[in-house]
Amino acid sequence: MKTIPLALLLAAAALAARAADAPRPCCAPATPAQPTAPCCAEEKPAAPLATRSLYQLDATWTNDAAKPVSLVSLRGHPVILAMFFASCEYACPVIVNDIKRLQAQLPAAARERTQVVLVTFDVARDTPAGLRAFRERMSLDGQWTLLRGEESSVQELAMLLGVKFKQDGRGQFAHSNIITVLNPEGEIAHQQAGLNGDVSETARVLSGLAKVTAVAAK
Repeated sequence: MKTIPLALLLAAAALAARAADAPRPCCAPATPAQPTAPCCAEEKPAAPLATRSLYQLDATWTNDAAKPVSLVSLRGHPVILAMFFASCEYACPVIVNDIKRLQAQLPAAARERTQVVLVTFDVARDTPAGLRAFRERMSLDGQWTLLRGEESSVQELAMLLGVKFKQDGRGQFAHSNIITVLNPEGEIAHQQAGLNGDVSETARVLSGLAKVTAVAAK
């Protein structure tokens, strides 16, 4: 697993420096006895990512709105993650339906906190426009994020998720059918393999993660 990318560390340092230089109108004048007024206490920096966090990956993805997305932007939410391709003739629509059944089993509060991410295998054909067409065809709302990336990034993510895939002569992909649940820090909390299976255990795990997230947000 990769260490925290240097670019992220430099960006965090730059933000901290700007915060230190920013004016603090709420503060009383500093004194030798109290150099920093309580109201000036700076916010704590974000905790380092866990070693097993998929958010350590430094790849940049593109969504169906043609905007760049980094996986770390999902931090703080439970995530349902699956890999697919838009021209799939059978399995991928079933995976989407399984995720919708999973969402339906979640309490309303947990459902609102949970994000869904689909990452395509088909780096050549699944352009942002192709992903948008899939979104419309499958009636996916704003909780669903559809991503494409470089071939090396797709292979790396698939390896970490334990997803195998291979393209045939017709352009179709034979692939593992796995739904992965990530905790708010991007670590794999649960995986469900197969199609049309019982999603109750996955829903239980997600509900628990959503409760922890809600408590942490208070």
